Amino acid sequence: MHALNEIFATIDSFIGGSGWFVYLLIGTGLFFTFYLGFPQIRYFRHAFRMVSGKYDEKGAKGDTTHFRALTTALSGTVGTGNIAGVALAIHLGGPAALFWMLVTAMVGMTTKFVEVTLSHKYREFTEDGTAAGGPMYYMKNRLNLKWMAVLFALATIISSFGTGNMPQINSIANAMHTAFDIHPAMTGLVLAVLLAMIILGGIKRIAAVTSKLVPLMAVIYFLGALSVIIANADNIAPSLAAIASDIFTGSSATGGFLGATLAYAFNRGVNRGLFSNEAGQGSAPIAHAAAKADHPVSEGMVAILEPFIDTIIICSLTGLVLLSSGVWKEKHQNIFQRSDLVILAGEYDETNPAHQQALFRFLDPNTDSKARRFNGPLHVENGLITDTVTVLHARSVAESVILTDLSSGDLFNGTLPVENGRIFNATSDIQLSGKSLVHSAPLTTIAFSRGLIGDKGSFIIPISLLLFAFSTAIAWSYYGDRAVTFLWGNEYVRYYRVLYVLGFFAAAVIDTTIIWTFSGIAIALMTIPNIIGILLLRKEMKETLKDYWETFDFSKKDDSN
Repeated sequence: MHALNEIFATIDSFIGGSGWFVYLLIGTGLFFTFYLGFPQIRYFRHAFRMVSGKYDEKGAKGDTTHFRALTTALSGTVGTGNIAGVALAIHLGGPAALFWMLVTAMVGMTTKFVEVTLSHKYREFTEDGTAAGGPMYYMKNRLNLKWMAVLFALATIISSFGTGNMPQINSIANAMHTAFDIHPAMTGLVLAVLLAMIILGGIKRIAAVTSKLVPLMAVIYFLGALSVIIANADNIAPSLAAIASDIFTGSSATGGFLGATLAYAFNRGVNRGLFSNEAGQGSAPIAHAAAKADHPVSEGMVAILEPFIDTIIICSLTGLVLLSSGVWKEKHQNIFQRSDLVILAGEYDETNPAHQQALFRFLDPNTDSKARRFNGPLHVENGLITDTVTVLHARSVAESVILTDLSSGDLFNGTLPVENGRIFNATSDIQLSGKSLVHSAPLTTIAFSRGLIGDKGSFIIPISLLLFAFSTAIAWSYYGDRAVTFLWGNEYVRYYRVLYVLGFFAAAVIDTTIIWTFSGIAIALMTIPNIIGILLLRKEMKETLKDYWETFDFSKKDDSN
């Protein structure tokens, strides 16, 4: 697993995790924001009126209403990115990462407006009468770039596993195991069966389910988050101050957190922001293509609301919960994941400024550090490491480290082979545990236990994850099957759905770090061709928007324009 994760991490460092990718994403959103005159602000009220059904076109072609298209698209974005993704961003980049997530959402409102409009304009209808749309259709029908359309569709299929399938069930399974001691395989099996029952019904059944799930899960999560924020009201102002002060400087070391540079906070914030709202990725246009609308801009208006609801509202709530409760910089007892584990030669004390600086530089991939990875046999007696080493787990110095032999249940005695700071996979029966920082869903779970209802609040996260992540998996199955339809036709969709359900079950027991790394690659594979495509059609987008306001029914028109 270590080798596979490092391969994925290397690939991700050149695409999704690299600086040029996040600049491309933010730059495109900023360009269209100015080019179209700040549509995310000017048309915001109009978007709300559109989704309310006030301007629904009678007799318009499509499968669902504006509202159901929005909830289907939201179900594809509101998921682990809002719960685990925010926690991971703050864990990696500190409080400033939350700010960059919100910036990504603000410009992403425009990006999503553009990609949905253009994709809806060139949608098609299959032999059974259902709508089929997405960026691959404007790439083929307008740009005449069939190769780009094929690349995007293939990337969509890969991303349906890397974004909508694998991370979702993995987070659910881990949360259910932590909260209710349910084995991950059992969670995966039960939900895989339910998933199969829903996705076999196509977009109409998917839209019907998500239109009920999305409002329910939003209310549950909001009330839980509010209880934590109220309980820690005194820490709200310091938390906001920490975000503001770290924006252009990076975050200093505090508690178990060893610090993060400005570049790292920016990169992780933007990267996790995209994973959360998927603006520019090209996924949401596939759901919106099913909406009943005569003019493509009307559905683009609805899409403006997605990043606002998903990231600006829900992710901000999660961020305030994490920061005000203080759990993001605290060490907690946990079982160590091997992919998050590095063993360093020598003993480092994080309270020593020189040692802290060496560790900080070690964690920064762009700098050199005096800290070196341990190589050789690691000696253990009665579960305790006897060599002079430092165990880093989850980017923090691990404390009270205990090694247990899972095959016997006893404390481990013997030696473990370590190469380049990593324990070989052959010793997977040896479990390491202790106190360290935690991230992703487990961190958010701890934060929710700091609310008005105490420890019972921790149950909100597994319940929310169950609803959020399961609805995301449902929506992404639709994205994938539309891509399969584009490439090979409707008759192959059933094979894709079988693979999707099987992958959903298998991912319940796979290492989360590998899944998150893989999802970053899959996001980039969709985003890059989509961004190139909408930039090539920038003039057409402006002309289409102008036509919308010229032909809009002025008897019902509000003053958004």
